[in-house]
Amino acid sequence: MLPLEGYSGTAAAKGHPEQVCKLYDILVIGNDSKLISSLVANLNSKFALKTLGTVQYFLGFEVKRNDFGLLLSQTKYAHDLLLKAGMADSKPCSTPMATGLRLGKEDSKVFEQPTLYRSVIGGLQYLTLSRPDLAFVVNKLSQFLQQPIEAHWTACKKILRYVKGTLQHGILFTKKQPFTLEAFSDADWARDEIDRRSTSGYNVFFGGNLVQWSSRKQKVVSLSSTKAEYRSLSQTATELVWIQNLFKELGIHINNTPII
Repeated sequence: MLPLEGYSGTAAAKGHPEQVCKLYDILVIGNDSKLISSLVANLNSKFALKTLGTVQYFLGFEVKRNDFGLLLSQTKYAHDLLLKAGMADSKPCSTPMATGLRLGKEDSKVFEQPTLYRSVIGGLQYLTLSRPDLAFVVNKLSQFLQQPIEAHWTACKKILRYVKGTLQHGILFTKKQPFTLEAFSDADWARDEIDRRSTSGYNVFFGGNLVQWSSRKQKVVSLSSTKAEYRSLSQTATELVWIQNLFKELGIHINNTPII
C-alpha cells in the first residue's frame, strides 16, 4: 500500500499553491511494483504528488505489520475520542455493556448535553470499522440520538471505559490458503422493549479473515425466535451473494461453497 498526497488542479503543478482547491489522500495497492510506479508517474504528470512511503496511518487507521500479518487499529482515534468525552483518565472495564441491560426512552431524566452524546456516538460508530466487538452496543445506543437520557449516557461512558482498556485492539489480516467464504449468523429475539423488534448480527470471514460484520434491528416484528433466526440467516445469505458477485467482478474465483 502506497499513500499519496495530491493537489487538484493544474495550478499546483505550475507552482501556484494559492490556487489549489482541494487536497486528496489516496492509497495505491497492488502486487506489481512496476505497474504502481507507472501509475504514480502518470498521476504526477497531471497533479503535484508526494509519495509518503509504506502506509502507516490513513484516515484514522493505524497499519502495523508483524510476523503474523497486517494489523489495522484506531488507537490514536480512540484516544482522541476519550479526550473529547472527558474520559481519558477513566478506569477501564472488561465489557462494553452490562449483561441483561435493557434501555428505554423514559427510564431516567433527560441528558442535559444531547449534542455531546450524539457526537460521541458518532465517533464510536466510526470506531466500529476496526472494532466489531462494539457493533451491537453502539447500534443500540444510536437508537436514542433524538432524546438521550441519563441512562443512555451512563451506558455510553461504560463503552468508553471499555475502549480505554482495549486501545490496542484491532483487526488482524493474515495470508491463508485456500480462499474460503464463511459466515456466522445470530439473532436476539424481541430484544427491544419499545417495539419488540429483534436484532440480527452476522460476521463474514474470507480466508479466515473478518471482512464484514453487522448488528442491526430487524425491519419487522418476529412472532417467534425461529422466525427471528431465519430473518437473520436471510440477511447473511444476501450479504454473501453480494460479496460473491463482487469477487467475480474482481476476477477472484472461490472454489468452495460459502458456509453459514
